[in-house]
Amino acid sequence: MRGLFACCAVLALLLAGIAPAPALADGFTPQQRAEIVEVVRAALKADPSILRDAVTALQDDEARAQQAAARTAIPALADTLIRSPGDPFEGNPQGDVTVVEFTDVRCPYCRRMLPIMAELVQRDHNVRVVLKDIPILGPGSVMGTKALLAAQKQNSYLKLRDAIMTGPAEITAASLRSAAAKLGLDWERLQKDMADPATQQRINANLELASKLDIRGTPAFVIGTRMLPGAVGLEELQEAVAAARKP
Repeated sequence: MRGLFACCAVLALLLAGIAPAPALADGFTPQQRAEIVEVVRAALKADPSILRDAVTALQDDEARAQQAAARTAIPALADTLIRSPGDPFEGNPQGDVTVVEFTDVRCPYCRRMLPIMAELVQRDHNVRVVLKDIPILGPGSVMGTKALLAAQKQNSYLKLRDAIMTGPAEITAASLRSAAAKLGLDWERLQKDMADPATQQRINANLELASKLDIRGTPAFVIGTRMLPGAVGLEELQEAVAAARKP
């Protein structure tokens, strides 16, 4: 039965356009592959959920592998994750649990997390949230991230972040200037700090850290030794924080 399932899973992936693991695919002759294709094609017509279940199983396996890799990598990167000087943060600076959020100002899911993260900090006064900006969604993301890091020098990172992430997804110099003006920021100084090579170096460091953790999108959260990829609910965040507090 396991062999039949493996055959069906491999061909289900083939039919979905997903490359199966070489160790599985190389075990079949061309004739066997053709026969399996026909078997799976007929099975899919009778029960399309087979493909969905196979893909879901593959995604679950990948998620487990990513979690296992994260549990190994996170302790080795702890200093860079939670103790990098100058990282913007919100919440209790002396909190007993640090939540690290990898985020992109243009990411719709990151924007969706904005009120959820605010509620987490409001409900748990012993949480510190460190923000790692990784602009992965094009030039607008890069411009917005540079503006945030520059605004930090005017003690306005969080204010500008809220303004940008609750505004239009299309970030331009004009939209940034308008937001900066409303917050009373020095636009000339902001532009100068955006162009400072040190700002790009901070972005590069965040991107490198995300790569080491195999973070493939935003948002992504590191809490204790656990990785939470994607947008999550308040309850899941609270559970991860509670788990991190356990000795």
